[in-house]
Amino acid sequence: MPDWLADSNTQWVLAGCVLLGISSGVLGSFALLRRRSLMGDALAHAALPGVCAAFLITGTRSLPVFLIGALIAGLLGAGCIQAITRHSRIKEDAALGLVLSVFFGFGIVLLTLIQHSDRGSQAGLDKFIFGQAASLIGTDVQVMAGCAAVVCIASAALFKEFKLLCFDAEFARGIGFSATFLDGLLMLLIVLAVVIGLQAVGVVLMAAMLITPAAAARFWTDRLDAMVWNAGLIGGLSGALGALLSTLAVRMPTGPLIVLAATVMFLISLVFAPRRGLLSKAARLLAIRSQVARENALRALYEYAEAAGAWDVKVSRDELAAVKGQNPVGLAAQIARLEREGLVVTHDGRSSLTPEGLRTAYEVVRNHRLWEMFLMYEGQLGADHVDRDADFIEHHLPRATVAELERLLRVHGLEPELPPSVHPVAA
Repeated sequence: MPDWLADSNTQWVLAGCVLLGISSGVLGSFALLRRRSLMGDALAHAALPGVCAAFLITGTRSLPVFLIGALIAGLLGAGCIQAITRHSRIKEDAALGLVLSVFFGFGIVLLTLIQHSDRGSQAGLDKFIFGQAASLIGTDVQVMAGCAAVVCIASAALFKEFKLLCFDAEFARGIGFSATFLDGLLMLLIVLAVVIGLQAVGVVLMAAMLITPAAAARFWTDRLDAMVWNAGLIGGLSGALGALLSTLAVRMPTGPLIVLAATVMFLISLVFAPRRGLLSKAARLLAIRSQVARENALRALYEYAEAAGAWDVKVSRDELAAVKGQNPVGLAAQIARLEREGLVVTHDGRSSLTPEGLRTAYEVVRNHRLWEMFLMYEGQLGADHVDRDADFIEHHLPRATVAELERLLRVHGLEPELPPSVHPVAA
């Protein structure tokens, strides 16, 4: 083990930051899905006057005492937010901003009074604004561990209830749960999470610890249990990385480095997550565009042959592009692709569909016309308005949807009739 990591103070700081990250990530998952992410920011700012009041009352600089004061002030702030929202016409976002600014302003006033008093130099309360993880000692970490354990155990015990609250609060009320009570419990746990982070990242950056790990975890899964585990893991890694980087770097603050580490993990998730990441979405978009261009080329060849009354008619790419209003360069690339697939044959610059190409193109054209009929008769759209809409949707119709559309059209006697010469090809 390196000498700098063997130092007991470094180990306490590392342990405290990891506990902060885990508890914030776990609880932040529920807060994010319940749309209570900014609640942590409001309650963190509301905790500052509690810290100052605790010092004024006791006259001692003790983290447990400060955290008790922060807990009381945070609960008072949460109660104010709920009371304002429930008993006035003010929306929750305005109530959050009101409580945040009033409590934080009152805290700054108390902090200024303390700093100008005789014992102000001994308070060190300004560290609670931006955090000072390097000042953590063994007793501080033990208090943080206790709060983190309460947050994680309560989140696990109330997992199903919080899940109902996040996804369907009305259903939760219908089966006998009190959404107001569950919301109050969630706020209480958020206050505990805020209390854990005051010493490490301070009131200003605490909201980032509740939001960022949970937002990063959301990219990797659609399951709440997996999201909670991932958020706790990301939060813990962020805390560890921030603490280690601040130890290695000279005069670098731990709290901002923890937040930056969490932000880097969020950016990695944003770009590289397998289903929701930007790269994955870009790959799916390119695949869809490629499929649309391929099927548009097949439909253009099929409809040209259909209009000519001869399935083996040959057409040049420029003629087909002019008739169908498509980009000649893009159409030429798609015809070359269809040639490689054995769906098109080209001689002397003129192309036609092969028997397999006709069968494939028939399915594309049939889906297009099926959707056109549905839009005209079920969507009450005119015939001159449905072609473009059908062109957007036809490439994405699964077989089950096509079967359902066919059933509906048969029920109404509106099933489209294609030219008889096409049916042998479809067979």
